[in-house]
Amino acid sequence: MPSTIRQIPLESATQHHSHDFHQIVITLCGSSEFEIEGLGGRVNAFSGCIVPANHEHFYSGNGHNRQLILDLPEDAPALTGEHRELVALFDAPRFFALDSPLRHYLAFVESELVQGFDTSAMSFQQDRLAATLLGSLKARLGATESAAQRRLNLEQIDRFIRRHLADELRVADLAKLACLSEAHFSERFRVQTGLSPWQYVRRQRLHAARQLIQQSRLPLTDIAIQTGFANQSALSHAFRRSYGLSPRQLRQSGASSSIDSPARSTSNLSTSAAPIEPSALSPR
Repeated sequence: MPSTIRQIPLESATQHHSHDFHQIVITLCGSSEFEIEGLGGRVNAFSGCIVPANHEHFYSGNGHNRQLILDLPEDAPALTGEHRELVALFDAPRFFALDSPLRHYLAFVESELVQGFDTSAMSFQQDRLAATLLGSLKARLGATESAAQRRLNLEQIDRFIRRHLADELRVADLAKLACLSEAHFSERFRVQTGLSPWQYVRRQRLHAARQLIQQSRLPLTDIAIQTGFANQSALSHAFRRSYGLSPRQLRQSGASSSIDSPARSTSNLSTSAAPIEPSALSPR
């Protein structure tokens, strides 16, 4: 059977099913939500997901949206013969973002779909278009097929967090740096660091606040705002939970060596921090 390429919007109501053919869904505009066998997240414009055959998936569209969908039977020309190695793309669900060259190719695909070929010619043309797209995706994803093998760039993430400590950081903000869905990023982040993104950002906020308390005479209210806490009370509460004393007591004592820093003690964070919020990392 040939491949099929189509463009449709997704309804806002969540739906779910599985099918006996592979599928690639790319968001052209707007955004969508996908969950494939427990792996899920938001798919923004020029991002997509790979849905292997017989994998149950939940999906919905957000507002005005348009999706490019490739339906790929296992015996499609785009996955057989000289293209048979491309079926490895569907070994597991995954999410991806399109780089600039693939975005240009996507525009070409869209223009070809409106050419009005006859039915027979269109079937062959869609398989050719699909094979080129699959080959390009495999070239980009092939070296990082296993989520466990690809390590996140924590230095890049740390720099971003430091620049935005006073902002309402979200999981999506950090996931975007790694071109991953929120759920995929959170899973990989916990495997690599032992912490959820929420716990990690909280640790960074506490460390920055502790330095300002010890090294400056800024009012505690200002320190709280600069490090992302809603107010002085929220900062004091977080300090007591993690350090066993208040910011004012720390400033008065000057005993910086008598408490564990968040970098050396993550047990308090792991046991006392609230579970990760799917969209917000700020304690505001």
